[in-house]
Amino acid sequence: MDNAPNAETPPRDPWLAYFADRGHTGVRRIGAGSEGVVYGLGGGRAAKVWSGRPPAGLELSRQVYADMARHQLPFDTPEIFDVEDHEGVLVTYERELPGAPMRVDSAHADYERELPAKQSETLLSVLRGLASVPGTEAMRRLTVQGDDRPLWRDHDSFRDALAALVQRAAARHGDALAACVPDFGAGVERTHEALRSLPDAPVTAIHGDLVPPDIHTDAAGRPVAVLDFGFCTTAGDPAFEAAVTAAVWDMYGPYAEEHTTELSRLFAHELGYPPATLTTYQAAYALVTYDLFGLDERDGHFRWCAQQLRRNAVFGGAA
Repeated sequence: MDNAPNAETPPRDPWLAYFADRGHTGVRRIGAGSEGVVYGLGGGRAAKVWSGRPPAGLELSRQVYADMARHQLPFDTPEIFDVEDHEGVLVTYERELPGAPMRVDSAHADYERELPAKQSETLLSVLRGLASVPGTEAMRRLTVQGDDRPLWRDHDSFRDALAALVQRAAARHGDALAACVPDFGAGVERTHEALRSLPDAPVTAIHGDLVPPDIHTDAAGRPVAVLDFGFCTTAGDPAFEAAVTAAVWDMYGPYAEEHTTELSRLFAHELGYPPATLTTYQAAYALVTYDLFGLDERDGHFRWCAQQLRRNAVFGGAA
C-alpha cells in the first residue's frame, strides 16, 4: 500500500461516505501517493482509490502479491482481496499493512554518520525474508519501470536479462548521462560484460527499491511490513536486492557514500554475496533507472545515478 502517514483528510471527502455506505466502520484516510489515495476500513483491510492503473496490469500485480503471501514471512506484504470499478475509477481492497516507516527518506532528513545497529538488523531480516520466496512466472512477467517489455522475455537467466536491460536503458537517453560520466560507452560495456560473467544464482522475489519508507517497523524497530513493490520488482538474484538496498538506504545524506560502502560490506559478510557482484549490480541499477525522473543533474535521482557510476569500480574499470 502507498500510505504516507499523518496526511490530512480533505473536507467532505466523498470516499469516506462511499466506504461507510458499504458497511465499513471507522473508515479513515491513511494517506496518498503517486498511485492514489488509501483508506483504512478496519479489520485489517484497506482500500486504494487509484488515480490511474497499475503499470504492470492489475491482475499481474495481484498474482505477484499472492505468490509472496503464500510464504510465511516475518513481515506482511501487499495482498489484493477484491477489485471494483466505480464510475471509471479503479478501487482495490487490500491488506492494511501495519507499522510505520523505518525512517523518513534521506532526501528530507540527513542521516547520522553511524549506522543504527537496529536498522542494519532490520535490513538483514527483510533481505533474508525476501530471498526465501522463490521467483515465480508472474514475477518474471513484470516490466521494470521505464522499459518497454517484461525483463525476462527471451531470457533464461537473470544476469542475461539484466545485461540486455542495461543496454536498452543506456540507449534510451545515454547521451545525457555521457555528458556527466566520463568514458560512458566503455563503462556500459564493462558493466554488460560483468553481468554476463556472473555465476549462476538462485531466483527469488526481488522488491528492487527498498528505500527506508518502504519498510515498516513496530515500536521495537522490528520489520512488520514491506510495501511499494513495482518500481524494479522482478524475480532474480537476491544479491541484486542486497546491492540496491545498500545503495538506496541513504541516497542524499552527507554520509551516503560511506553508508553504501558499509552496508555493502555488511551484506557481503552476513549474506555471503561476493563484493564484486554487489558492485556490478549497483552499476546496473544506476544504468537502468537514471532517466526515470529527469535528464540532467537538476534532477536528484539522475544526479545520484551519475555519482554512483563515477565512483563504481566495475563501471569505471578500477581495480
